[in-house]
Amino acid sequence: MRLSRLVSTWVLIVFLAAGSAAARVMPVGFDAGRNQLIAYMLSHQLPAQHFGHKKLDDKLSRAAYALFLKQLDPRKRFLLQSDVDQLNAFADHIDDELQSGRMVLPDAGRQLLTARIRQVRDMIDAIMDQGFDPNRKEYLETDPEKIHYAKDTRELRDRWRRILKLQVLDTYLGLVDARNKKKEKKGAAGNRPPADRGIDKGLWQEAVAKVRKRNHQYLHRLLQVTRQEYYNRYFDAVARAFDPHTDYMAPTSKEDFDIHMSGSLEGIGALLREEDGHIKVVRIIPGSAAARQGQLQAEDTILAVAEKGGEPVDISDMRIRDAVSYIRGPKGTEVRLTVQKPDGTRMVIPIIRDVVQIEETYVKSAVLRTPDNEKVGYLRIPSFYRDFNGKGRNVTDDTRAALVRLEKKGIQGLILDLRNNGGGALTDAVNISGLFLPGGPVVQVKNTQGMIRVLEDEDPAVVYGGPLIVLVNQFSASASEILAAALQDYGRALIIGGEHTHGKGTVQALMDLNRNLPLLHLKKYADLGALKVTIQKFYRINGGSTQYKGVEPDIVVPSMLDYLKSGEKYMDNSLPWDQVQNVGYQRWQGPHFDIEKARRLARQWVAASKRFQVIRDELAKAKKRSEQTRLADFLAGMRQEKKELAKARAEARAVGLLGIDEEENPAAKKGKRKLAEKLAEDPFVNIALYLMQDSAVPAATVGKAR
Repeated sequence: MRLSRLVSTWVLIVFLAAGSAAARVMPVGFDAGRNQLIAYMLSHQLPAQHFGHKKLDDKLSRAAYALFLKQLDPRKRFLLQSDVDQLNAFADHIDDELQSGRMVLPDAGRQLLTARIRQVRDMIDAIMDQGFDPNRKEYLETDPEKIHYAKDTRELRDRWRRILKLQVLDTYLGLVDARNKKKEKKGAAGNRPPADRGIDKGLWQEAVAKVRKRNHQYLHRLLQVTRQEYYNRYFDAVARAFDPHTDYMAPTSKEDFDIHMSGSLEGIGALLREEDGHIKVVRIIPGSAAARQGQLQAEDTILAVAEKGGEPVDISDMRIRDAVSYIRGPKGTEVRLTVQKPDGTRMVIPIIRDVVQIEETYVKSAVLRTPDNEKVGYLRIPSFYRDFNGKGRNVTDDTRAALVRLEKKGIQGLILDLRNNGGGALTDAVNISGLFLPGGPVVQVKNTQGMIRVLEDEDPAVVYGGPLIVLVNQFSASASEILAAALQDYGRALIIGGEHTHGKGTVQALMDLNRNLPLLHLKKYADLGALKVTIQKFYRINGGSTQYKGVEPDIVVPSMLDYLKSGEKYMDNSLPWDQVQNVGYQRWQGPHFDIEKARRLARQWVAASKRFQVIRDELAKAKKRSEQTRLADFLAGMRQEKKELAKARAEARAVGLLGIDEEENPAAKKGKRKLAEKLAEDPFVNIALYLMQDSAVPAATVGKAR
C-alpha cells in the first residue's frame, strides 16, 4: 500500500483569521530517515490536499527555492554572489529531492551560510578596533531588494563596516539623549550640550562596546542554529510555495500549540509573523496590553526587545519562537520594543505586560448624533469570537443584544465598524448578516474537490432594518470580509474604507503528520510535526472571490494606511482572484443609499475636511519616508534624520494619528474617555454620520424585527 494512502486521515482544525503565529520548535535531533519520511509526505500530500492542486514541479521548486534563499540570508549580509550562484543550481531540483528523499539544498545552504557567519564574526573586532569617522559622509541602503549580494569578501567587509558604523552612531545618539533627559529631570537643562557639539569620547566608547557585544551575541546565536532547523526551514519553504498560509510546523509543545491557535502572545497581545528576516506585527489583540498602550500597530517591525532598564536584544534574523521568549514575561513587568514603523520612523514602545481585558474584546456600542442631531447607533465588532464549548459568549448574541438596545433608544441609522477585525468564526459571519437581512445566501465555500457549498441565513426575521453603513480598512480580513461583501452584494449597506480590505478568502486545516501511520517501523521516528494547508476558498454570492482583491468599498476615503503594501495581493505565492457562478439572490428592498449621490457628497466632505487634509498631508510624508531606505551613515545626517522623524511623530500625534504616549501625555493617565468622545474625533465615523443624514433612501418594505 502506498504511503500516501496510509496518511490520508488527518486531524482538522479550521483557521479563519488572517495570518498566523509560527509554532515553537521543540528540540529534535537530526535523523535522516525521519526527514526522508517528512519529505515524502509533503511531496504527496501538499499537491493532493491543497486547494490549488499545484504540481510539485520545476516551477514550484523555483518558488520554494526563492523562499528558502530569502530566509537563509534575508538582508544579504552574509552570502557572497558566488555562494548564491552555487545554490542556484538547486533551484529546479527541490521537487526531485523531496520525491527521492535525497535532500542536498538544506545542508548546502547551512554549510555556506555558517562559513560566512564565521568569517563575519572574525571581521567584527578588526573593524571595531580600526574605529569609525563619525563625520565621514556615507550612506547605507537598508532595503535588501535594492542591493545585490557582495561580490567578494572585500565588499562584504565594507558592508559590515557601514552596518556597524550606523549601529554605533545610533547607539551613541541614544546615550546622549538619555544623558540629557537625566540632566533635565535634575533641573540642569541649562547645562545641556548643544546638538552640534563634538563627540563625547566616553559615550562613544560605551556605544562601541555595546555594539561589539551585541553583534557577537547575534552572530553566536546564528551559529547555534541546528542542522535540523535548516531542514525545517526547507520544508516550510516548500509548503509556503503553495500559498502564504500553508506552512510546515515542526513539533510543538502544548503551550506553543495554544499560542499558534489563539494567535496571541502572553504579556502584550500581538499576533506576529516572520518576514524577510524580521518579526512583523500582523494584528493587535483587542483588550490586550499592546492595544491599551496604543502605539504598536499592524505592519510594525520589531527590531529589538529589552526589559525596563536592560540592554536591548537584537531580534533581527531571529526565529519567531525565540523572539517570543524575549517578548513574553510576568504580568506587571515592562517590556520595551524598538520598533520600525512602515514609513521608516523608529521608536521605543514601552508596554506593561498584562492579561487581555476580556470586556474589551467584545462588541461595543454607542449612540451618536448627526450634524442634524439625529440619533445614529454605532456598533464595533472587534473579532468574530465564539466559545465552541457553548459556555461562553459569542459575537452573534452580543451583536443581537446591542442592536435591540440601540433600537430602543430610537436610532435612525447604524454604523457597523469592522476596521481591524481580523476574522474568526465563519458561523458568526453568516449569523450576523442574518441580523440585517431577511434570509438568503451569504457566502459560497469551495473545497479542494471543486464542490461548492452555499451557507445561508435561514431566518427571515430582521433585527435591524434601517440605514446601515459599514466601516472597513486593510486589516479587515476573512470573516469580516464575508460579512461586508454580503451586505454590499445585497445593497443592504454602504461600505466606506480605503481602497480594499485584506483579501484573505481562504480556509486552512491543520494536518497532523503523526496520525495513522500503521507500519510499525514508521513509529520509531520522533514527532513529525504538522502541515497547515489551505483547503477551501470563499466566494461572494455574486460569484467573485474575497481572496486577493478583498472587498472594494463603495466610498473610498483617504487613510493613513494607504501607503502600506499590506494585504493578500502583496504576499508571495498568494492564490489569485477568480469567480464562480452567481447563486441568485434578491436585493434588499428596505432603506438603502444612493451610491452615486453618496460618492459625490463624500468627495465634497473630504475636500472640505481639515482632518482629512491632515491625513492626506501626513500620508504623503509617510509614503515619501517609506521610500527613503538609504540612511545617512554619518553623525550630522543621522541627527537631522532623527529630528525630522521626531517632528513627523509629533505632528501625527498632535492630530491623533498615532497612539497616545502616556509619558508625553500625562493627561491620558487621568482616566479613559467614553467611547462616544473618542468617536467624535474619528473622521471615518464623522463622514458616515454626514452621509447617513444626506444620502439614505427610504423604502416601503423592511423585514420584521425579531
